[in-house]
Amino acid sequence: MTSRMQTVRRVSLAVVRKDLRIEWSSKVLLNQVAPFSLVIMIMFAFALDNEGILQRVAPGLVWLATLFSMLVIVQRSFAVETADGALDALRVAGTEPLGIFIGKSLALMVQLLALELMLLAIALVLYAVEPTAMGYAETFATMLIATIGLGFVGTLYGGLGAGARGRETLLPLLLLPAVAPVLIGATRATEAAFGSGGAQSSEGWPWIGLLAVFAGVFGAVGALAFGPMIEE
Repeated sequence: MTSRMQTVRRVSLAVVRKDLRIEWSSKVLLNQVAPFSLVIMIMFAFALDNEGILQRVAPGLVWLATLFSMLVIVQRSFAVETADGALDALRVAGTEPLGIFIGKSLALMVQLLALELMLLAIALVLYAVEPTAMGYAETFATMLIATIGLGFVGTLYGGLGAGARGRETLLPLLLLPAVAPVLIGATRATEAAFGSGGAQSSEGWPWIGLLAVFAGVFGAVGALAFGPMIEE
């Protein structure tokens, strides 16, 4: 392992530990984001008060709630960095930008995965979804791959908007169009996993492959662009 990769690894571990420690102490995910997601899912249930409709659209509702909640998590993550000048201090100190990007992406992935598991449980209860054993496996594979892509793109655009004026409104404008492929792919894969609308489980795996491509592209773009972007 080269010296640079060792440095990237150390920085990544330090950043992910820092972000998760901040979340653990603040309990924002538990006390604010999770209730926000629950309210969204309940409102969807009231708005689409028909069992057949809810079962068909449940996959899309799960991922819409995930994306809306992700905005809150990303905004908070970078608000903490910019409020006390931590990101500027890391940049001035010459900290490896790739390590910062990977560390913040991993911390975001952990939080998103926990949130998605909660939303899946809510969908099973509120929307009467009953996946098969293969459907559960496909659902978890979808969540894992989609979360990796969301972690990369969320960190990339969170860093892009961190120093901008009006970042609270700018981030959704930047992020939501970029994650549209994840919304589409994850929804289609989850529909197949849930058997929504008569979809077969085998129909979901090509969508999971597309999610993996998306994750790889944004991981590579973020690795190359995050450093120059936070320098500006």
